Amino acid sequence: MNWTWGYGTNGFTDHPLPSALDVLQHHGYGAVALTLGHPHLDPFASDWREQSEALAADLRRRGLRVVVETGARYLLDPLRKHRPTLVDRDAASRMAFLRRAVEIAAILDAECVSLWSGVVPDDVSTDQARVLLEERLVELAAFAADAGVTLALEPEPGMLVETVADALALRARLGHPANLGLTVDLGHCVVVEPDGVVGALRAAGPLLRNVQADDMLPTAHEHLPLGEGELDLDAALSTLREIDYRGVIAVELPRHAHAAPELAASSIAALIAAGERSVIAPTRSAVETPSSGDGRPLHPWTALAVKQVRADAARSARLFAAAGREVGRDPLSAAPFAPTADDVARAALIAALADSGADPAVAVALYRRGDDAERRGVLRGLDAITAPTAAWCEAGLELVADALRANDTRLVAAALGRFAADHLDDHAWRHGVLKCVFLGIPLSVVVALDARADDELAAMAERFAAERRAAGRSVPDDLSFLRARERA
Repeated sequence: MNWTWGYGTNGFTDHPLPSALDVLQHHGYGAVALTLGHPHLDPFASDWREQSEALAADLRRRGLRVVVETGARYLLDPLRKHRPTLVDRDAASRMAFLRRAVEIAAILDAECVSLWSGVVPDDVSTDQARVLLEERLVELAAFAADAGVTLALEPEPGMLVETVADALALRARLGHPANLGLTVDLGHCVVVEPDGVVGALRAAGPLLRNVQADDMLPTAHEHLPLGEGELDLDAALSTLREIDYRGVIAVELPRHAHAAPELAASSIAALIAAGERSVIAPTRSAVETPSSGDGRPLHPWTALAVKQVRADAARSARLFAAAGREVGRDPLSAAPFAPTADDVARAALIAALADSGADPAVAVALYRRGDDAERRGVLRGLDAITAPTAAWCEAGLELVADALRANDTRLVAAALGRFAADHLDDHAWRHGVLKCVFLGIPLSVVVALDARADDELAAMAERFAAERRAAGRSVPDDLSFLRARERA
């Protein structure tokens, strides 16, 4: 197995930390998820640095990997569990705690610092909470980056960031910080993830930095020993193999310290048995590489991503967001508004969705929720569909119309590709061509211009030219070209 089994110290609160580590090693664990705070390592103790350095030496001696967890219940406020959080109006003590967690993680050479958003308090609106969270995470991510530490945001039932989709959307709004990944609690997936544990892990994909293992029932956010809830552990581990997860999988049973040694033994037995039953997914090297529409082989990452979305359309959101990072964003030629490498990757994903019979609403959602590059990728993808169905045509026309209302030149250029040439009505197509002229986009980007240009387009170009002359403005060369072409 590529990952390492671990256990959370919040399930060993009746043991001193060295004793807890002794028990875990006795049962075969290779990692520990260290929750800072009582009783194991007080992050605000006067000798916190010395304690951290001694622990780092002990972990190295034992050969244990470590993840830093920040879920101590009453560390910051003895009266209010987990408060303040990152979505409280006053979060100074939470920010100080998380900065200290980063400093400790750097000393321990930890895999990551796991953290969560918090429950929106009564005196803060959801919109206000989002602003507070984003501002604070930007600050924390920068602080952690300077320390060489990775953060892993954990979706929690009932919190502002409740699902993997919430976490991915937040990360996108922050500009995809390289050192901000995800923690996924397998039990949480039973309670809140619409696509279950498999969908959540696939969505997290290469951003997954930390996994917590416990069971749950769909009706309650209550951590249960493995086998006592409805978690499909075999499917979860199979999916972790599929996405090539190589981090820590730590048992998370914070209310079971009274039986910690027994549960440590039974938990690792359950994990190992499920791991042996799980099916190994093909590695990247075992996947053949399909070609793009122009005959060039696809980037290996794109080839694998195409296969994944053909098998499960729900993976497309994560893959779409990851394309630029995985394949690059460079233009593929020197031509104006040439497709970029990530355009081609995303276009292949859209074509795969259409060809595999996926609902076009998936593509619409990718466009509506995406940034400008992702929207452009959807439009390029419409061009790559070989024979769009009526439903895909309808959805595609809706998206092309939206793009042509924009003033983003790259979006408008992408909208006037093969799909628009084949399916856009004459009126909308003509206005799209003139919008190119208005925005200074060369008409070389318009597919099938020679075939579709007509007298009405020439007349529209003539009226546009007259308006510019009347205003004392120059007439663009492309506008003159349209008029001259039709006169000829």
